[in-house]
Amino acid sequence: MSKLVVLNDKFEANGEIVLPEKFQNINSHNLHLYVKSYLASLRSNTARVKNRSEVSGGGKKPKAQKGSGAARWGSKRSPLFVGGGQVFGPSNRNYDQKINKKQKVLALNYAINAQAERGCLFVVDSVKVESAKTKDAVAIVNKLNKRDMLIVVENFDDNTYLAFRNIKNCYVIEKSELNAYAIAAFHSILIEKAVVDSLIA
Repeated sequence: MSKLVVLNDKFEANGEIVLPEKFQNINSHNLHLYVKSYLASLRSNTARVKNRSEVSGGGKKPKAQKGSGAARWGSKRSPLFVGGGQVFGPSNRNYDQKINKKQKVLALNYAINAQAERGCLFVVDSVKVESAKTKDAVAIVNKLNKRDMLIVVENFDDNTYLAFRNIKNCYVIEKSELNAYAIAAFHSILIEKAVVDSLIA
C-alpha cells in the first residue's frame, strides 16, 4: 500500500497516511493521455499564412492568354509567383485533444499514488510563511532536501506567495489548480492536510 509521509509543524516526519484502494491498480496510460492533452492545450496556435484567396492584388490577368510562347498566367496571386499565396501553410489549427473526465481523475490518482510509492509525497497541516521572507521559505524546502518541490495549499495568502515566488526549484499552487501533470512534473510534493482529505473523499 502507498503511504503519504505526515510532517509536524517543524516539517519533520511524524507518521503516515495510507492511500485508499481507489488510488491503486490504475493504468499508467491514463496519465500519458492526460499529459499529452494538457501540453497540447498550451500550444499557442499563432502560425498563420495567407492562401491565394487572401493575398492582395491579382485582379488583372498578367498577360495575354496566347501569343507569348510561355505558360498561361491567370493571376499574380498564384503560389507560383513571389508575393502569391501559400499552399498548405499553417492556418487556424486546433491542437486540443479530448480526454474524458473519468480519465482526468484516474490520471490524477495515478500520479498521486506514484509519488507516494516513491516516498516523495509529504503532508503537513499548514504551509504558511507569516514573515513573507524568502529565507524562511527556503528553510522549509531545505528541510525536506529534495531536488524540486510542488507545494499545494488550500488557499493562498499574500505573505506565503511572496516568500515562495522567487525560489527557483519550488512552485506553489492552490487546490483548484492541482492536476496530474503538475503532480508528475515535480520530484516531490508538499501538500496541506485539508487538500489531501478532499482528494481522498
